[in-house]
Order: sequence, then C-alpha cells, then structure tokens
Amino acid sequence: MRIGLIAPPWVPVPPPAYGGTEEVVDLLARGLVAAGHEVLLGAASDSTCPVPLVPGTAASDTEALNESTSQLAHVVVSYDGMGGVDLVHDHTVVGPLYRGRPPDVPVVITNHGPFTGDTLTLFRAMSRDTAIVAISADHASHANGVPITRVIHHGLDVARVPVGSGRGGYAAMLARMSPTKGVVEALQIARAAGVPLRIAARLAEPGEIAYFESEVKPLLTSEHTYIGEVSAAEKYALLGEAFALLNPIQWSEPFGLAMIESLASGTPVMATPRGAAPEIVRHGETGFLGPVEELAAQLVAAASLDRARCRADVEERFSAQRMVADHIALYEDLLARHR
Repeated sequence: MRIGLIAPPWVPVPPPAYGGTEEVVDLLARGLVAAGHEVLLGAASDSTCPVPLVPGTAASDTEALNESTSQLAHVVVSYDGMGGVDLVHDHTVVGPLYRGRPPDVPVVITNHGPFTGDTLTLFRAMSRDTAIVAISADHASHANGVPITRVIHHGLDVARVPVGSGRGGYAAMLARMSPTKGVVEALQIARAAGVPLRIAARLAEPGEIAYFESEVKPLLTSEHTYIGEVSAAEKYALLGEAFALLNPIQWSEPFGLAMIESLASGTPVMATPRGAAPEIVRHGETGFLGPVEELAAQLVAAASLDRARCRADVEERFSAQRMVADHIALYEDLLARHR
C-alpha cells in the first residue's frame, strides 16, 4: 500500500521533546516502511522522519500551537500533495473536512484528544465519509454517538527504552504543567509518603505558566523539584532510575504515553483509575490504581513490584510492532470495503 500520513503542523516528526501525537506518527511511518509499504508524510518541513515529506509545508512553530489558521493551511498543503496514495491517515483535528482532499481515496482519522462538545460536532460531520479511530476503550466510550471504526492503543519502540535500576531514591512525574495531569496531586502524594519527587513537564503556554506559579511552585521544596522539559535521553534516564511514576490524572485522558514509557523502563505506575489508565496499568502487578489518598499509602510499596514484569507487559501489549500491525489490518479492511 501507499499510505499518506498527516501530522499536526506545530511540532516536528519525531518531536525533539514533548509531542505524543508526533511520536506516534513517527513510529507508525517507520513501521509501515519496515513492513514493506510506501509512506508520504504531511508534517512540518523540519521533520526528520526518514520518509518522503509533502513539499511546501511550513516549519514547526510551537508558539502557534493549536492556532486554527496554521492547521488549516497545513491541511490544504498536505492533502493537495497526496496524489497517488491509496489511503490517507490524518492525525489533525479538521483535515478530513477539507473539500479538496483526493477524490476516491479512503480517509481515516485518529482522534488524539478528548471527544468534547466542539470536537464531537466535527467528528459527527466527518463520520459520513471518514473512518474514525479511538486510542482506548475509555476514549471510545465518550464518543457520544460518533461511530468508532476501531480502537487502537498506542505503541512504543521498546528496544529504544533502556531498563533502569529504579534505585534513584525518588518518584518521577512526566507530563504537561496542567491541572488535568494532576501535578499538585502528585506533590501531595509524594509529601504524604515522605518520598522525593522529580517533575519533568512542559511549561510554555500561558495557562501552564499560571498554574505553575499559583498552584505548583508554592509546593516545591529541595526534595520535591521541577526539573523542566526533558529530551528523550533525559526522559528515559529519569524514568529508569525512579522507583515509581506518579500519574494522578484528573480527567479521562484518552491514553497516556508516559505510562507505557515508564513501564518499558521497568518503573511501575501509580495512577488514578481514570481514562485509559486501567487499560494500561495492571493493579498490583505493574503499578497501583486508586484515589490520591490510597496512592500515597501505596507509593513506597511500588518499589517492591517486579520491574521485569513491567517491561514484559509493554513488550506484549504496547509494542510499536503491534500498533503498526493493527493499523495495517485497519487499512486493508478499509481498502477492501472501498473497492
């Protein structure tokens, strides 16, 4: 097959730091090529994913993150450059609504964000002629009448993740600086358990900065620290030496790449049972699920969980190979129906 992939325009593929969607698109592109398919990628022009790029796209610009005009312009350029593909897999929010998309070419879109009021309106309109992928069963349960063609969990190139010792003497958190991610709750858990905490988080948008200054910063100490946004190598070093990852999410997060990255490094995950967390964490085996109070009481016990079991579970259920195979099966089904 010749597959067109379209990524959001604001972050390169793969991302230099934070960028879950772009990381998934990069793994999918590489995996499809390894499986013998051709890939054409509509992404920021400074992307380094080793597949042909649609010409004429703009360079990444994180300052324009979620700005609608830049996304629309990127969608137009990407679809106009998709001549000759058998199928387009779009990872933007509005791409399939573009009237100039290639005629007689099936389009599938993965929703990487929540199904909310505005996005539900968009996805209901798209569903007339577009297949829609959700990224967890919980995610699909919030689609409110939008037909979901397939649920496909994200995957990870597990071989690229070193297994850590977990002997660093601290818990870690990896997230955006957002109330929905539970940064304050993570600090509360660590303080109640008497455990050092290192927080790696993106701090860029006005809302993130305001939350940090008013809610998070007053709780920081010499043992409960914010270390900034980290590179991939720094991320895996942080996760690997932590004895646990704190992920007390405060919303129904559609997936949560940080959780499988942590488990791949051998580090158990402590999470609130919201969103996709119960689909990722095996309670009592690869981490613990519960409210903030219970997580505080169980945090020290995470150090006794089997780190090899954490790694093996990701290899079995969340590998990039499994993710790519699931997508290939979806593409083949859609093309068979189309023909």
